[in-house]
Amino acid sequence: MHTVDRLIVIVLFDQVDLLDVTGPPEVFHLARREAEEAAAYEVLLAAGTPDPVVTAAGVRVLPDVTFDALAARSIDTVIVPGAVEADGGGRLRPAVDPVVVRRVRALAPRARRIASVCVGAHILAAAGLLDGKRATTHWSTAPQLAADHPAVRVDADPIFIRQGEVWTGAGISACLDLSLALIADDLGEAVALRVARHLVMYLKRPGGQSQFSVPLEQPSTTRRIEDLRHYILRHLAEPLTVGRLAGYAHISDRQLTRIFKNELGTTPHAYIESVRVERARNELESTDATLERIAAACGFGTPDTLVRAFRRRLDTTPTEYRRRFRTTPG
Repeated sequence: MHTVDRLIVIVLFDQVDLLDVTGPPEVFHLARREAEEAAAYEVLLAAGTPDPVVTAAGVRVLPDVTFDALAARSIDTVIVPGAVEADGGGRLRPAVDPVVVRRVRALAPRARRIASVCVGAHILAAAGLLDGKRATTHWSTAPQLAADHPAVRVDADPIFIRQGEVWTGAGISACLDLSLALIADDLGEAVALRVARHLVMYLKRPGGQSQFSVPLEQPSTTRRIEDLRHYILRHLAEPLTVGRLAGYAHISDRQLTRIFKNELGTTPHAYIESVRVERARNELESTDATLERIAAACGFGTPDTLVRAFRRRLDTTPTEYRRRFRTTPG
């Protein structure tokens, strides 16, 4: 039986981030291969003219079609990538070209759904497509998105957010997670997970998961806080009170709390919990250890404490997390 292609249109423009453009087509290509009787995908790169587009990486990309040529086509999904530019002080800010905004605003009503990747959310917002909606973008530009568009409820933490048929994704590499989520919505979790395995992705992350993991956090700027972080990792299964950490660092409890706030932007308790959750995630993904053993090894003590921490941090349970993301055979 012939299947009907779902047309995915990716918007091209000068200085666009390359991975925002090339990541989703690869994911949808694999979905087409993995889906058996489900609808397939056709991915087209669209630009204002047929001329090559120069990406931020300097790589030239040839559009498949112009926007005018899409006039007679039925569009399933429009994906809007992002771009950044340097201001006078050398700081990076999202590039929002009014011409691109107008194109996106015109395409949106003709598509079943629309999605942005990374700072592409700024283009959706400028087009008025995020008004009254919760949305995410790269953490570094989230404050600007909130300031420029007060009608948008900006949440910088999740990897992606869905609001009806409008989707927003966070950092550049999160275009893969967003694409997998779109495929799961269309074809089911089983197809999306098979695609994730082919991509050798560490895991298929839920949208509510934070953009950050503990090893990627802001690096320490002092030897004292770096020593404390290593001490926490070495003694994670043990009680780690503020008093114990302060004693190790030969400072007062108040000094310790102030150092964590200034260096890492958090409290000692919150930081320790984040490290424990990160360790527990790794155990759930790669081992068959029981929740009791994981809770003990990571310093939670009991499975109930582990569950509560997972709900706070990841909006899921350890059991559900393992079911969806384990990388070892069950």
